Order: sequence, then structure tokens, then C-alpha cells
Amino acid sequence: MKKQIFFYALMSILIIPISCTINKKDTSMIEKTLYGKLPDGREVYQFTLKNKAGATMKVINYGAIVTSMTVPDRSGKYEDVILGYDSLDAYIKDNTFFGSVVGRYGNRIGKGKFKLEGKEYQLALNDGPNHLHGGKVGYNKVLWTAKEVQDTTGPAIELTYISADGEEGYPGTVTLSVVYTLTENNEFKAEYKGTTDKTTVLNPTQHSYFNLSGSFNNTILDHVISINADAMTPVDNTLIPIGKLLDVTNTPMDLRNPTVIGAHINDDFEQLKIAGGYDHNWVLNNYDKKVRAVAEVYEPKSGRLMTVLTDQPGVQFYSGNFLDGTRKGKGVTYQKRSGLCLEAQCYPDTPNKPEFPSCTLKPGEEYRQTTIYQFSTK
Repeated sequence: MKKQIFFYALMSILIIPISCTINKKDTSMIEKTLYGKLPDGREVYQFTLKNKAGATMKVINYGAIVTSMTVPDRSGKYEDVILGYDSLDAYIKDNTFFGSVVGRYGNRIGKGKFKLEGKEYQLALNDGPNHLHGGKVGYNKVLWTAKEVQDTTGPAIELTYISADGEEGYPGTVTLSVVYTLTENNEFKAEYKGTTDKTTVLNPTQHSYFNLSGSFNNTILDHVISINADAMTPVDNTLIPIGKLLDVTNTPMDLRNPTVIGAHINDDFEQLKIAGGYDHNWVLNNYDKKVRAVAEVYEPKSGRLMTVLTDQPGVQFYSGNFLDGTRKGKGVTYQKRSGLCLEAQCYPDTPNKPEFPSCTLKPGEEYRQTTIYQFSTK
């Protein structure tokens, strides 16, 4: 019996370093497991980040996708708040961008064309007449390199992708990394760095769908949202900004005060009818390239509160209008408005709108972005 006890103890010592890395200072940890294989045989891994408070975040290096995040409700019950699937194959087939980093340019570029330094570039068209979220094979459809990194605020993983010159029509070879950290304050922090060898445009964003209720069978219509923005960028019937700003005062787009999402989503208002609900870019107040709180989402029954902080000039609020009951994951069928996105970004179609804050990146410069989804209760 003593020999058996010694054997099991020895095996546990040998196994632990293979399956996970434990922070010696606390109980934060990262566990790496095989998630699946791509059709060409390349392996995809899932990294489970856990902080000492008990929150978890799961990330795969395909698409830099966040597959899950569990945070407590007001009674201390931990539940998943990010829509997702149960297999790699489902993510490969997905066209909703669940949980991924999208780019090279997040959001839409009209007719997939833009000029840069006198040269016109034609991008892939994957959204009717327009280019959306990086094209047919954007950052959400590629394998990223992943490694654990040290972060004093909590367990962190860095994902890196090198986008070749000409990929999806974009100029320049771009190296982009994003560090995901699950902080000890239950924050999902995304920090981006990017460089290029040729003048290009770069506007990555995180495309997780959130539902704070604790059940993905619920819609987000009872969630309460606020966005600190006096204006938004109205769009044409293909969802491309028309180039001018709209003062949100006395419109359903005024979300400066906490507003139940379902209260005005079906109002007889042109912008809502064009998009089938909310799917617009808000022009964030107090833009100075520094991280500041820009939006909040509150779910009254669970008490969960999500605060969004970013250094970006805009945020796309999308109310899950195109979810249609054909996608299944995590034991449910995702119905219309099962989740919402808050995508920190440059404005849509910025390469064709010189009056918008620039998203141009030149050799020798470094793209930087920090966006934080902070979870608490009230």
C-alpha cells in the first residue's frame, strides 16, 4: 500500500507541469489542453485562465476566440456570460464571429475599396457589396501562436498572428499580438500591439457576444445599457456610414442614460429599421487616446454589471439582430438577440472618411489598443 501511495504521489508531481502552470504567488493558473485539429492537421489548443477569486476565461488559439467566461451574479453564483460553441468544427463553420478578434479591419469598408498614399486597394467582399471584419478569411479564421506571459494583475496569454502583404487585399505584412488577461478584479483585458512593413490600415476588435443573465435561452432585451456618446455615425442601407455625425438627442440612439435595450429597439426610426435593431458605431465622448469608461450593461435579475473601458474613439453596439435560431452551442439554440456585442474600434469605413479619426499605420509606428470588460455586481 505504501508503494502505491508513493507511486500516485510521484505521478501527480510529474503530471501537473504538463497540464497547467500555477502562479506561485496565488492560486491563479492557466491550463492548456488540446481542443481539436484543423482540416490540415494543425493542432488547436484551449487555454483556461482562472483567477484566485474563482472566475474563469477560456481561449483558443484559432481566431483568438474567447469560448467562455464565468463570473458571479449578486448571490455569488458563477455562470458563463459569453455565447459560444462546443467544438472546433462549429467555430470553423461559424459566420457570426463568436468570441473572436476580427481584422485586419474590424467593421465595414464600403465597396471593399480605399486609397492609401495614392494607390487604390480592392479588398475581399464578404458582406454584400462591402468588406466586413477582415474579409473571407480574416483574423477570426486563422491559427494564432499562443504563449503564457507574466502579468501582475492576473493570468495572461499572448496570441500573435502575422498577416502577409496582400492578404485579403490589404497592403503590408502586419504582425499583431493581443494579450488576454483575466485580472483578479474579474476583468477581461485585451491589449493589442501591431506593426507593419508598409503603410496600411489596422483596426482589430474583440467580437464576443455577451449575455449577463446566466442563461443563453434569455434574450438581452431586458439588459440595461448606457454609452457615453453624444453622437453616432448614421449609415446607408448597406450599413456604411454616410460621413456625417448624428446628434443622438431626442432619438432612440440616445443611450447616455441607462436604457432598457428592448425599450426602443423596434421604434419607427430609420436607423433602427435599416439595421434591424442596434448595429451602429457610437462616437465616444472624451476621446484622448487614453483608457476611460465608455459603456455599461446591467442585467437586473442576476445583478451582473459589465463596464467597458477603452482608448478607442468608437464602439459598435450590436444587439444580435442576425442570430436566427440556426446556431446551437452550450446546450441551447441561439435565438435573435441572444447576445450583444460592444466592439471598441475606429469608426466604420474610416479609410474612406478622412474626417474620421485615422486608422492608418506606417512602418516604424506601433499600433496600440487596450479594451477592458470589467465585471461586477450591484
